[in-house]
Amino acid sequence: MLSLAGVHAYYGDSHILHGVSLELAQGEVVCLLGRNGAGKTTTALTIMGYLAPRPGKVTFEGKDISGWAPHKVSRAGIGFVPQERGIFPSLTVKENLTTMARHGDKGRWTLDAVYQLFPRLQERERNLGFQLSGGEQQMLSIARALMLNPTLLLLDEPSEGLAPLIVREIMEVLRTLKREGLAVLLIEQNLRAALDLGDRHYVLSKGEVCFKGTSSDLEGNEQVLRDYLSV
Repeated sequence: MLSLAGVHAYYGDSHILHGVSLELAQGEVVCLLGRNGAGKTTTALTIMGYLAPRPGKVTFEGKDISGWAPHKVSRAGIGFVPQERGIFPSLTVKENLTTMARHGDKGRWTLDAVYQLFPRLQERERNLGFQLSGGEQQMLSIARALMLNPTLLLLDEPSEGLAPLIVREIMEVLRTLKREGLAVLLIEQNLRAALDLGDRHYVLSKGEVCFKGTSSDLEGNEQVLRDYLSV
């Protein structure tokens, strides 16, 4: 479904990604792990078209989307939940969800469906974005991405800065999406959550993939856990 092949990426003259390659199949949850500055967010921004591979190739559902504009990548079927959430603070919850809603082939995600997944958002549907707590804003960001009816959901550290109870709620939502067969690429610092949720994992260090494997492979690799994931 999604493939990165030898992707290099730059911010100006700064070389951030050094030949990143990864694969994600339909219905999989794949986690991208690594310390701060490892290149995880840069990978997400390259997939979404905010950065162009120089060189390298990003393929989605058989199409070369390398360097496509972000809106075109979104329309192709990738729902993006950015690290900074990106909700509209001056719009209500309902307006945030409906303004950019799009029906896919099946139209699975409607307003009623996301309210069922996130009951708290229905309770706050008349509240403005800036009136929500951090956890509620994260729920809204995920729900808004689902309203695009994507075939792949890309989340950049959805648990960052949230209370443990909210993190558990978010991870349970992702488990529900996994059970429904939605493909997910999850960038995450919470190793335990990633191991519990992910089918496979890629670990980045200094813009390169230094490990790939299953949860059991990663849990059994003390060197990778110590050298690239420990605080």
